[in-house]
Amino acid sequence: MVYVKWTFIAVFWLLVAAFLHYTLPQHDIARITDTYEKRIDPGENSWFWAQADVGTDGTLANRDVFFITTTQADGDVMVYRNEDTGWGWPPYFKFDTSNLQAEAADLKSTAAAPQWVVIKHYGWRNEFMTIFPNAISLRPVDDPNIRIIPWLNIIILTLLAATFWALWVRWVRFRENRIDPALESVEDSVHEGGNRLRGLFRRK
Repeated sequence: MVYVKWTFIAVFWLLVAAFLHYTLPQHDIARITDTYEKRIDPGENSWFWAQADVGTDGTLANRDVFFITTTQADGDVMVYRNEDTGWGWPPYFKFDTSNLQAEAADLKSTAAAPQWVVIKHYGWRNEFMTIFPNAISLRPVDDPNIRIIPWLNIIILTLLAATFWALWVRWVRFRENRIDPALESVEDSVHEGGNRLRGLFRRK
């Protein structure tokens, strides 16, 4: 039972960590090499695609999606999708997909004259499942090695940690004040009943 308990706890926290890693904003620094639009037919990976752009028909089986291709300073490439999140999840309230695509097209550059851009995004890139991170905003910078402090992530994770800690402390107090005394009372009752039964058998 101990192994089952710790396995359950480990799986739970792994799922929480994966959820936060996918949902919380991340920042990449790269130069934009191209922007394009492609018809997408979401299938088994539909969970990793956002809803249709706000104002369009979200019931269609397929739709056109904007993409932004980039190259990082170390030569690695990354492709981002550019979709509205609207009022859905994650709560980025992104409605400016077309504007962001125009900004990306304007910031395209070459290796000879790079224009570095901070790309704020969420999500993962997985070639096997054909999923892409969703670009949220773009910001030009001069140095690809600048340090970006994720203040929003720090605040959110601190609040979550404080919430879990508060819930844990209250649960421990509740267990010590209510559950443990009740279990001890039941154990004492069982023990007392056993003593009485043994006393009856001895008299016989």
